[in-house]
Amino acid sequence: MEISSYFKSIIDQDKSPVVICDTDHTVIYMNPSAVERYAAAGGKSLVGKSLLNCHKKSGDIIKEVLNWFAQSTENNSVHTFYNEKENKDVYMVALRDDDLKLIGYYEKHEYRNRDNTEFYAMK
Repeated sequence: MEISSYFKSIIDQDKSPVVICDTDHTVIYMNPSAVERYAAAGGKSLVGKSLLNCHKKSGDIIKEVLNWFAQSTENNSVHTFYNEKENKDVYMVALRDDDLKLIGYYEKHEYRNRDNTEFYAMK
């Protein structure tokens, strides 16, 4: 099995939305959680379209962050906002190939609420 199948499975199993874009801001992948979360904006039909179409107000800052990622291989993550209602931080994270060339970015959600599920509960 190809290693890429493992990475896709990791992203697909993540309960947080993951939207992956190339350096042209084209959405190249959305995990099932992202498809569900952004259903009102088009869900899976957003794949192949520009992320900037959905981010009219923040489009310029997204472009600025991508340029910052390109300036140095040390520039890899930017905190974009905190959502108080959902108690989560959202980040824009650089994606790089094996040679550390910038190939895109993704949106990462980090929820701060404690998971109160019983440990090892197999439900």
